[in-house]
Amino acid sequence: MEILKKLFISIVAVFMISGSVFIPITDDSSVEAATSYVSLKNKIDNIMLDSRMKNASSSVTIRKASTGEVVYEYYGDRSITPASSLKLLTGAAALETLGENYRFSTAVLTDGKVQKGTLKGNLYLRGQGDPTLLKIHFDNFADGLVKQGIKKISGNLVGDDTWFDSVRLSAGILAEDEPYYYAAAISALTLSPNEDFDAGSVIVEAKPASNGNSTKVTLTPETNVLQVVNKSKTVPKGYKNTLKITRQVGSNKVIITGNSPIGTFGKKEWISVTNPTLYALDVFKKSLSEKGVTFESSSKVVQGKTPKTAKSLVSRKSMPLKDLIIPFMKLSNNTHAEILAKEMGKVVYGEGSWDAGLKVMREYADSIGLDSRKWNFEDASGMSYSNKITSKQMSQLLYVVRSEPWYSTYSKSLPIAGLSDRFIGGTLRNRLKMPPAKGNVMAKTGSLENIKSLAGYAYTKNGETLIFTVLTENNKTSTIPVIDQIAITITNHK
Repeated sequence: MEILKKLFISIVAVFMISGSVFIPITDDSSVEAATSYVSLKNKIDNIMLDSRMKNASSSVTIRKASTGEVVYEYYGDRSITPASSLKLLTGAAALETLGENYRFSTAVLTDGKVQKGTLKGNLYLRGQGDPTLLKIHFDNFADGLVKQGIKKISGNLVGDDTWFDSVRLSAGILAEDEPYYYAAAISALTLSPNEDFDAGSVIVEAKPASNGNSTKVTLTPETNVLQVVNKSKTVPKGYKNTLKITRQVGSNKVIITGNSPIGTFGKKEWISVTNPTLYALDVFKKSLSEKGVTFESSSKVVQGKTPKTAKSLVSRKSMPLKDLIIPFMKLSNNTHAEILAKEMGKVVYGEGSWDAGLKVMREYADSIGLDSRKWNFEDASGMSYSNKITSKQMSQLLYVVRSEPWYSTYSKSLPIAGLSDRFIGGTLRNRLKMPPAKGNVMAKTGSLENIKSLAGYAYTKNGETLIFTVLTENNKTSTIPVIDQIAITITNHK
């Protein structure tokens, strides 16, 4: 046995290659550790022989969470489009730059005075990036104005979104994606239709009515910024549901087509609006009307800047970032990522733009020892196909953040494999649903056409935490089953 051990040492002391992994061996305990990772290496090497991986471009890195030591590598320095796993950097940079307790602000202000129930002046709705504004918050604003004796407004309703620049869409957004919530336009004044906080979108639902008639369409929240063209029909039970809901690119015209069989639930789509500022103003005006607040016939709804001398009437702060990061990361909310990028730019450089925000993210990467030259990205959400990173850099990020004071918040934001609650399992709730992976993989998913990724932490059978990053692109057949097999193999490791 001793002879075999010495022979083993003599072989692996020179080098040990796993892709391009180098693990020096110096003593008997290292021999045992190396032997353990040789077993893991061999198993993953076999998985990488799968035709779905061989036909894709891949980059895989696995590290020990305790030391950062790389224990497996497969083209670890190959640049791959990360898709939404890029949010791992966005989330870390936001927590570091803005802080866990950072809150977004929204206010209603005026440059006039209240006289006998009439506000003589303009009413300003000033947004500062809050992606969590809901219709009920506008209702509360309206209540606050009524309590101050305001029944009528003589001036204009002005939406102030100047906290951010006027560029609405990040680079790389495809025309085919633009109508939907995951590619929503970005504004400092925006509104969400639900508590997932899909800012800048409206839930459009078409349900069967009576046979032969058009479907019944509802918008949540109700708004006039979308013009619905309903070409769909209600058909008898048993027919195929062929409903399609989309928005004409470049306009707010929503087109609904297809058949909706009686007895079915119809169809829902989260449709983005072209101008979130006007959307917010439209819904706020409805809230005011519902509370009995009216405008003069000459009043207009416009966009503009709040005067410095304006007085705040009512205001609201969002939940802190430590809470917002849950829907952001668990549900992989692209709008949150882009808003956080612009907010970082505004806070650090006084400029709410992508250029400033992405600069902050790169500087953060450099500050923690990453090589920002290997992080090529033109958005913060991962939507762009031009984004490129390496698995080695991504796994290094996941190692370094473990020593940050906000790491507990960061780790809790990651989807947990196989757990059905949307705000726990997130985008992994329907994957890795069996032991030992279930509940033992915390990772960020990434998915674009022909691109799949998974990066995070996995607990092994012996209680060790391993950091893993699997990036794949150019995969004509989905690599998700293979990526999941790698995660299962890690959790099975002992």
